[in-house]
Amino acid sequence: MTAATPDSILLSGGTIIAFNEKTESLEVVRDGALLITGDQISGIYDTAHPSDLPAGTEIVDCTHKIISPGFIDTHRHGWQTAIRTLTANTTMPDYMSRYAAGNASGYYTAEDVYIGQLAGLLEALNAGVTTTLDHAHHIWSKETSEAGLKASDDSGARVYWNCAFSGTPTYSFSEQISDFREFAKSRSASSGLTTLGVAYDGWSFYPPEDTSAVITLIRELNIPVLTTHYLGGPWMADNSPEVLQTHGVLDTDTAVVFSHAMNISPTGSRLLRSTNQFISITPESEMHYGLSHPNGHQIQDQAALGVDTFHTFSSDLMTQARIWLQRTRSRLYDQVLDRWEIPKNNPMSVNQAFLMATRQGGLALRRPDLGVIRVGAKADLVVFDGRTPGMLGWRDPVAAVILHANVGDIKHVLVDGKFRKRDGKLTFENYDSVVDRFLSSVERVQKAAIDRPNPVIESRFWGGCPYGHALEVNACRGPGTGYGTQFLHKN
Repeated sequence: MTAATPDSILLSGGTIIAFNEKTESLEVVRDGALLITGDQISGIYDTAHPSDLPAGTEIVDCTHKIISPGFIDTHRHGWQTAIRTLTANTTMPDYMSRYAAGNASGYYTAEDVYIGQLAGLLEALNAGVTTTLDHAHHIWSKETSEAGLKASDDSGARVYWNCAFSGTPTYSFSEQISDFREFAKSRSASSGLTTLGVAYDGWSFYPPEDTSAVITLIRELNIPVLTTHYLGGPWMADNSPEVLQTHGVLDTDTAVVFSHAMNISPTGSRLLRSTNQFISITPESEMHYGLSHPNGHQIQDQAALGVDTFHTFSSDLMTQARIWLQRTRSRLYDQVLDRWEIPKNNPMSVNQAFLMATRQGGLALRRPDLGVIRVGAKADLVVFDGRTPGMLGWRDPVAAVILHANVGDIKHVLVDGKFRKRDGKLTFENYDSVVDRFLSSVERVQKAAIDRPNPVIESRFWGGCPYGHALEVNACRGPGTGYGTQFLHKN
């Protein structure tokens, strides 16, 4: 996929956002250097030109640049790339009926899954996301399952491919389990950057024998990461920490990531802290779909960030960190303003937002060697150009990344010590052919999705809470509101 990489690389002259394990805090090294040997960070120096470098070390000039740990996305559905812009004004009931998991199986082939997953992961790499926890709910056949897994392998990203078990009329639960065992058996412990994991959303409503089969699978294969959607509140489908605790899967060696968890309870929060498990907050997704954020800010010590359905909105973790930072600030400021008082302190810092997009993701996966710059950590790195128009004048590198940087400012991305983006361009071999192949898939998938009739949304969501109507705003002076319709038809 990429050109050969020398055994040692020195990123020279940049400002490094490092992590001090003793103080558990960020540290900044200005005009320093970072040495990569193989797949690890082997040296951090306070000079741009350290001596005694390994023979043949490649020197990469990083003067005026910011060297950051790679971002970690703890919740994404990578295969859905092809439906970009179709869901701009969608709601959660509409999304679930038309685009999610099995409801998309009628118009997605294995080829569509493969090229969508590959294009999505390359998009993430371009944005500095070096590790992705993929909730892979394209499990409609052995072929579609394998397609997403192979694309993850081929991408060059660090991927936790978490197979979402949910039996379908054409692909039974037992067949899914059996094929997953086959996938695991065929892979060696050192089979690359993709790690097999499990996703399961049926803890409270699937047949007990299915849940038992998933638990047995996790234990027998020593699955490192389990993930589940947990919304709580009026959203039904209880996959809460309290429920998972009754199944004995929390206090184990397997990391458990609860996606969203907006309505987590005090008891659930206590369980997360006592078992060292994490939630994944996906700020833009939760705001777009109306999931809200009643409690997420109260469990940030056990929280990382994710993107979720990136076909609908931003794909980079910088944007998610920025949105979550300002969302949390606004919410906590409002508590003061409601008392007719003036806030005299800022309740959340850029350092905290940065940690949630980097180190906290590594901890959520029980990988303390990810999401940090320290000696011995994996060489998953992002280098920002500090001389772009939007970055000029920065002094605080963390504030620059969280509040000012965009994807276009990313000069280099390295995963496992190898360049996946260099000098502003992806290094993936024959990327143009990937683009052409993907756009062919887009034509098929989008036409099929658009041609499907709109779902009828009435009565109750999954038989639980009734549907309600949100007030639509008016953005036009004079007649009409400006809401309009989406521009999806090309003719």
